[in-house]
Amino acid sequence: MRFTKMHGAGNDYVYVDCFTENLDSVDLSELSRKIAHRHFGVGGDGLILIRPSEIADAKMQMLNADGSESEMCGNGVRCVAKYVFDHGISTNAQMKIETGAGVLDLSLHLGDDGKTESVTVDMGEPTLEAALIPTKMVLNGPVVDHQVKFGGHAFTATCVSMGNPHCVLFVPKASNELVLGLGPTIESDPRFPNRTNVEFVEVISADEVRQRTWERGSGETWACGTGASAVCVAGVLTGRTNRRITNHLLGGDLVLEWDDSNNHVMMTGGATEVFSGDWNE
Repeated sequence: MRFTKMHGAGNDYVYVDCFTENLDSVDLSELSRKIAHRHFGVGGDGLILIRPSEIADAKMQMLNADGSESEMCGNGVRCVAKYVFDHGISTNAQMKIETGAGVLDLSLHLGDDGKTESVTVDMGEPTLEAALIPTKMVLNGPVVDHQVKFGGHAFTATCVSMGNPHCVLFVPKASNELVLGLGPTIESDPRFPNRTNVEFVEVISADEVRQRTWERGSGETWACGTGASAVCVAGVLTGRTNRRITNHLLGGDLVLEWDDSNNHVMMTGGATEVFSGDWNE
């Protein structure tokens, strides 16, 4: 099986082109666990399959490193768009990608060599109703600066879905104690029926934040596009940031804007193809 390793701001996945590879008889959960293993496999935050679509230029199917399937990945979908364009599957620089969270519109920004350098993704409208995120923190309505305790630590939490659930915690310092120590606890907290992604966020200014993410099913990742989008929304809802921010993640920067004209979050960031190879198992 031919694969390609790609990353968006350090959020790295193993990609398989299912326009040419047939994985119909493969246990995808097992494949994701094995191929994403950083010691015994290729290594990555998970596995992303690039499939044909009847309603878009291509379809993205995403599995986490633990084999669980997720709806969407903002960094992953940028890489899917780059692969689809750079490898000639589609010639559309204005592209549509089908995901588990719906069809997304993407604008590709090309370099002098005609290859994709960065991508702007219309991440769509955030979901703020607790039951739809889903979270049981409140019975109904939004969860904004909600006082809560995790593992004996007190936080104010803001919950947002960007096609997948996020719990945003603004903290003085996104320390290892919080991210690595409490991340797994919060991910599986019973107040999140489908588990959750967790963002620990330091506010630098109204236009700038620093984020670390404990990602559902993958552990700490170097970037999270849907999480960065959720942080943009949470910053506005809590009065901490403006509608357009630069978000500094471990693997690089993303630019987010929550457009007040249509309620959509726009995300711009890089997409990088690292190498390709053959998986022989």
